[in-house]
Amino acid sequence: MMRTASLSFVLLLAFARIPANCATQAQPATKAAGQVVTSDSSRTTPAGATFMVPAGWSIATEASSVTLQPPEPDTHIAIFDTHAADAAAAVASAWGTYRPDMKRPLKLSVPIPDRNGWKDGKQFVYETSPNERAVAVAVALHSGDTWTVVLLDGAEPTFEKRGAQINLIVQSLRPKAYQRESFAGRKAHPLTPDRIETLKTFVQTAMQKLGVPGASLALIDNGKVVYEGGLGVRELGKPTPVDANTLFMAASNTKGMTTLLLARLVDAHKLQWEEPVTRVYPDFKLGDANTTRQVEIKHLICACTGLPRQDLEWIFEYKKFTAESTFALLSGMQPTSRFGEVFQYSNLMASAAGYVGAHLYEPDKELGAAYDDAMQKQIFDPLGMTVSTFDMERAQHGNFASPHADDIDGHPAVATMDNNYSVVPFRPAGGVWTSAHDMTRYALLELSRGKLPNGEQFVSEENLLMRRKPQIATGEDETYGMGLEVNSRWGVPVVHHGGSLFGYKSDWMILPDSGIGAVLLTNADNGGMMLHPFMRRLLEVVFDGKPEAVGDLDSAAQNYRAYLAKERPRLQVPASNDETAKLAPHYNSSALGNITVEHDGANTVFGFDGWKSTMASRKNDDGTISFITIDPTRRGFEFVEANRNGKRALIIRDGQHEYVFTEAS
Repeated sequence: MMRTASLSFVLLLAFARIPANCATQAQPATKAAGQVVTSDSSRTTPAGATFMVPAGWSIATEASSVTLQPPEPDTHIAIFDTHAADAAAAVASAWGTYRPDMKRPLKLSVPIPDRNGWKDGKQFVYETSPNERAVAVAVALHSGDTWTVVLLDGAEPTFEKRGAQINLIVQSLRPKAYQRESFAGRKAHPLTPDRIETLKTFVQTAMQKLGVPGASLALIDNGKVVYEGGLGVRELGKPTPVDANTLFMAASNTKGMTTLLLARLVDAHKLQWEEPVTRVYPDFKLGDANTTRQVEIKHLICACTGLPRQDLEWIFEYKKFTAESTFALLSGMQPTSRFGEVFQYSNLMASAAGYVGAHLYEPDKELGAAYDDAMQKQIFDPLGMTVSTFDMERAQHGNFASPHADDIDGHPAVATMDNNYSVVPFRPAGGVWTSAHDMTRYALLELSRGKLPNGEQFVSEENLLMRRKPQIATGEDETYGMGLEVNSRWGVPVVHHGGSLFGYKSDWMILPDSGIGAVLLTNADNGGMMLHPFMRRLLEVVFDGKPEAVGDLDSAAQNYRAYLAKERPRLQVPASNDETAKLAPHYNSSALGNITVEHDGANTVFGFDGWKSTMASRKNDDGTISFITIDPTRRGFEFVEANRNGKRALIIRDGQHEYVFTEAS
C-alpha cells in the first residue's frame, strides 16, 4: 500500500528518477488543437528527438516545437528544440515562445545525471500556491548542439490522473538516432561472493547517504538463496541489529500475495478471472453503475478501472472502519477516467480483491478473520513464511524494525506506529508484516512458476503468470498486472512490486529469464529513494551494465536535500501565534472526521480521529495561510485556511479531490 503524497513530490522524470515539485499559474496557455492519436505513437521533434504520444492525446507541431494535450484541455506538455548557452537560457527561450506571461519565481533548479544520450540536464521548478492546484516544471536536456526543453504546464488533478501517460512521454524522449542500452540476449552472471558484496556495499552506502537506520536484504540465484541478512539497526539509539528474520511492514507487497490467493481459488474453481465480481459477491458496487458492471475479478487489482487514488478517507478515519468498510467506501467512489484508459492506483479496490477471495474461502466468517485465515493456511504456511502476519500487536513483540523518517530539519528520527494502523481494515492492499527470509519463499515460488522446493505444483503456472499479464501501462515498457509490475525498459523483464507505508519502504524483484531475485526491506521513509537505484544496480552487476545506479542514488539524495533546504525557511515552527489564534477549536469533515486544535507549550497540534501531529505554518504567495503537519512520517499533510458560508474552514487536497473541514461547535 503506497502512502498518499502530494503530487508536488511524486512526479518521476525518467532521466534521473528524481522527484519534481510542480507549480505554475492557475490557467495553462491556450494552444491550437492538434491531431488526436488513436494509439500510442512514436513522433519526433523538429530537431529529430524521438518520443511517444499516448493514445487519446493530441499533438500540434510547429517550426521548433511540438505541443501535446491530453483529453482534458487544462494541461499541455510542450517540447522545444533550441540553441542556447546553457540549460537556464534554453528554458527561458522555451517559456518566452510558449508562454511569454510566465513570470512566476523559480523555486528550485536541480541537475539531472547524464542518461539516455542526454547531457548537462537540469530541472526547474516554479513557485505556486496550493489553491491553484497547478503544475509547471521545465526540463532542459542537451545533445550535440541542441537543447531539448520539456515544459509541463497544467492542472494537478490531470497530472495525477494521467501520470502514467506523462511518464511514457518523458521516459521515451531520446536524442536523434540514440540506441538504448539493452541486456536482451545476455547471460546473467551468477551472484558470486564478490557480486553479493558489491550489492551489500551499495545498500550500506545508500543507507548512509539517505539516513536509513536499518535494512534487510536477500538475494536468490538459480533457485537458491545465496545471501540473506541485515544491515544497520532496528531502531535509532538502540544497538540491536537487523537480521534476515526482522519483521518490517511490507505494505503494497501484500497485493501480489493477495492475488496469489486468488490464483489458488481459480485453480480450485471457486472463481474465474473473467467473471463479474457481482456474481461472486453481490454486495460489490461502485459509485458508478456502468463501471460496476464492467469489473471482473481480474480488474479488482489491475489499477485500470478508472477509479482514482482516494486514500485520505481511510488514513484519517480508520478507527471507525472494519473490513466491510472497504465496500461501503467503494460504493461512493466515482471513476475519473474511462475503464482501461489509464493507470490509476486504487488501494480500496485491492482491498476488495482480498476480501472477495476471503469470502469465497470461508463464507461464514467475518471478512477480516476469513482473509487472515485464508492467507495463513493458503499462502504463509505452505510456503514456509513462518513469521509473516497481519497481527499488528504480535508483530511488534520481538524481532521487528521500528518506523523512521526525517524530522522537519532533515534529521532521521524514530516515528510512532499510529498511522500504520490505518491499513488494518484494508490489509489485503498492504497490511502484511514480513521478513526478508520469508519474502524469499514467495520470490522463489514466482521464479519456479508455481512450484514448491519439493517439486509440488502449488499453484498452476497459468494462473500464477496471469497475475503478470499486462492490464495497463504505467510508462514506457512498464506495465501493471494484478498486484505485480513488469519493467522491461532494459530489454529483460523484471517482475516486482514496491511497498510504502509510514516509515517503511520496500521492494522485491525477480529476473524470471535468469533465475535471479532480490528482496529489500527498509525502516525509513527515505528508503524509498534507494529502491529503483538498487534494481538498477542489480542489473548492472549481473549484466555488466553501465554504472548508473550510484549516480541515480546520489542525485536523489542531493535533490531531496536541496528541496528541504528550499522549503524549510518558508515554514514557521512553531506555527505562528498570530495565525493559530484565528483557528477554531474544532473542525469537522463529513468524509475525514474531526480536527481538534490543541496547544502544547509553544506548539500547535492538530488532533485527528486516529492520530495527531505538530503543525508548522506557512504564508503562501497568494496571501493564504497553510498549516502543515511536521512530525516524522506525517510530514506534508497541508491544510489551507479558508471561509465557507461564513464559517472558518480548513481545506486539504489529494491529487484529484478536495476535502473541507468546517468550524464545528
